[in-house]
Amino acid sequence: MKSINCKGKLIDLTSPKVMGILNLTPDSFYDGGKYKSEKDILQQTEKMILEGATFIDVGAYSSRPGAIHISEEEELSRLLPVLKLILQNFPNLLISIDTFRSNVAKIAIETGACMINDISAGNLDDNMFKTIASLQVPYIIMHMKGNPKNMQTNVDYNNLINDIIYYFSKKINELRALNINDVIIDVGFGFSKTIDQNYELLANLNLFKSIELPILTGISRKSMLYEFLNTTSNEALNATSIANTIALQQGTNILRVHDVKESIQTIKILEKTNQN
Repeated sequence: MKSINCKGKLIDLTSPKVMGILNLTPDSFYDGGKYKSEKDILQQTEKMILEGATFIDVGAYSSRPGAIHISEEEELSRLLPVLKLILQNFPNLLISIDTFRSNVAKIAIETGACMINDISAGNLDDNMFKTIASLQVPYIIMHMKGNPKNMQTNVDYNNLINDIIYYFSKKINELRALNINDVIIDVGFGFSKTIDQNYELLANLNLFKSIELPILTGISRKSMLYEFLNTTSNEALNATSIANTIALQQGTNILRVHDVKESIQTIKILEKTNQN
């Protein structure tokens, strides 16, 4: 299944798409606290649209390792004014909401977002699957063990690839039973994974095509790149482009990124090469 329905618009994922990241958190690992004013938010959103993003992923809860936990009320107070602002200015924009809370998901979709990106695949909120079923929107499920606070202590696997495929199979069976159709998988780079495990996943991402669902890859400027190269997230754009190239060659359908222009260029060059 290589297309998803967003607000009645069929998005064909046979040609890879880019999801631009808009962080509304003060403590995100790369661009935390960068977009505070309405002007900053609208400028960054417009920049990503003009550079070719199909989706914008808006998150108000930082899920980096050891991030500070915030209440649902605080998440909504950060998220809703920005969501309304963006949709007032870009009413046709396809907005994904990065949340693991079913109530936040419900309110955001009712406000005009079109997709939910859940790092916990329903594990952190028992009502999430039922909520997605009632909303009937595309749903991104990510692999993570535990929660953002303790995930980096949960890195033991019998077999990394098999364990994650089994994890998704169970989740997908539950979602199918609720008639949820548009499901996208994300192996969760940097979540409950060591650096070596992240690279094992990147090298074997094509094995997840056996699940027969679109694959989203979120590897942009992550520590698996900059720590390995002994640099910083600010200096990890080149590394991101290389990792994204590998991910695309391995069958990724959506790249979730901070840098839209460079990701679009990566897709174009690969597609041109594959035509020949």
